[in-house]
Amino acid sequence: MEKREAEITRRTRETQIHLKLNVDGTGEYNINTGVGFLDHMLELFVRHSFMDLTLQAQGDVHVDFHHITEDVGICLGEAFERALSDKAGIRRFGSFSAPMCEAIAHVNLDISGRPYLIYNTPLDGGKVGEFDIELVEEFFHAFVNNSGITLHINVPYGSNCHHIIEAIFKATARAIDLAASFDERVSGVPSTKGVL
Repeated sequence: MEKREAEITRRTRETQIHLKLNVDGTGEYNINTGVGFLDHMLELFVRHSFMDLTLQAQGDVHVDFHHITEDVGICLGEAFERALSDKAGIRRFGSFSAPMCEAIAHVNLDISGRPYLIYNTPLDGGKVGEFDIELVEEFFHAFVNNSGITLHINVPYGSNCHHIIEAIFKATARAIDLAASFDERVSGVPSTKGVL
């Protein structure tokens, strides 16, 4: 079986990013984006998805964290899509609910080749530390647009912004782990079209 790995380098006037992703890992990571809260979310995302990720990123964080957050989402999405190749044998669908104290996140996804994001949360502006909360949605938009995943994120309740965001990343990680895993009953690509 071929290794499901990918390496991405992205250089713009705003960011410089290099990452290596192994979908069939053990949750190991070496992550440095220069944005502490983003690093924290990516670390737990990797740990709970059991992927391995090496990520070094620099950007115009003196302006704000928008460009680095979005571009990391772009690169992670590209790497995931490339690593899965033709997607033969995968389960394709994944669902997971993750509680974090008073908050809970429900995530449903389809590795479909059709990028789409539904994002219903009680998050409404503000910051966690120096990180703009609105960038969570920007990250997932970038990720789905470049991975070809249909992703539904629903948070029916929660009051602590850190808890809500952490629940979202953990639930998404576990759903991705399920969807990208192999099912011995699946022959070829899990689609009546024969391609995803």
